[in-house]
Amino acid sequence: MNRVRNQKPPSTKEGRNRTLSQAKKVRRTADSSPTKRILITGGAGFIGASLVRLALDRGYQVTVLDNLVAGRREHLDGLPVEFIQGDILDPGTVTRAIAGKGGVVHLAAQTGVPGSLRDPRADCETNVIGTLNVLDACRAEKSRANASGHPRFVFASSNAPLGRQPPPATEDKAPLPISPYGASKLAGEAYCLAYHGSWGLATIVLRFGNVYGPFSEDKGSVVAKFFKDIASSGQIVVDGDGQQTRDFIYVGDLCRAIFLALESDICGEVFQVATGTETTIARLAELVKLSSSADAAVTHGPARQADIRQNYSAIDKIRRMLAWEPEIDLSRGLALTMNWFSERAASDSPRRSDSRKTAHGGRRGPRSGYF
Repeated sequence: MNRVRNQKPPSTKEGRNRTLSQAKKVRRTADSSPTKRILITGGAGFIGASLVRLALDRGYQVTVLDNLVAGRREHLDGLPVEFIQGDILDPGTVTRAIAGKGGVVHLAAQTGVPGSLRDPRADCETNVIGTLNVLDACRAEKSRANASGHPRFVFASSNAPLGRQPPPATEDKAPLPISPYGASKLAGEAYCLAYHGSWGLATIVLRFGNVYGPFSEDKGSVVAKFFKDIASSGQIVVDGDGQQTRDFIYVGDLCRAIFLALESDICGEVFQVATGTETTIARLAELVKLSSSADAAVTHGPARQADIRQNYSAIDKIRRMLAWEPEIDLSRGLALTMNWFSERAASDSPRRSDSRKTAHGGRRGPRSGYF
């Protein structure tokens, strides 16, 4: 069942009528900024595809930097964006991509625990050195433009740094990671805070809940996996006993939070971005079945290594400081996601096999994680 812990969401009326003091905490800077040009690293990936669309809707000029190992160029087809195929491990490419930008949303990463267990060194290089390259380029751009606080930097993290801390996940708990992925994301968070403290870079860290939604066809996360299980075998395979819990957030709600962070004057802070609702994986499997109208059997496989047993967030801080609320509940979000998968399947063509190749000519493996 879905359980809400230690959360008291405001009523609809309260949500629509924020107090003046709350509104001041999210003073928007996009329109008064010297530029509305932003860089989204990993912008051809799952979250990036939705974030780019929201950015364009909000009047931003968008540059995407992506190496296309996990992202898809087709996610950006027909959109008026500048696309740079490159890697965050190349400092020169990163510097060129950030030049003249007023904001950076850093989504590019090795995402998820399984990949970090297979190759912890590669996980560290991408998530630590890659993030350091982006932060360094932002620092140089701030100095070059003589801009106080610009470019703003939003860092995509997760609850993995908290590791064995008991839930709910909160910003004030000491990180105790149990996986290389958690350790590398913790290092990224620490560098963001250090660059703010040392050089005044306007950084903000967002710890994403378990994100799901459109453009997740290459993800190995549980919601996308369950939809793909149904399509490929007519059954849903649950890792372990299904009593693990997660806090599922729809990608559209997450993207709104990212732009509140990007457009606010708040920096040097960490925020949990989730729903505050704890859902078991077994319950998720039933909801996915309902949303797909499929008579799928639910089976169980072995538990995943280094998997956090119970995971959900308290979101009081982001409610208070950024006046953000999740709007899409899990049932509605799964229905929207199922519609996207159905439309995707209906419009598929033989050229999809070519689009699934990486820049090196190999097949793209499933992504595990948030981006």
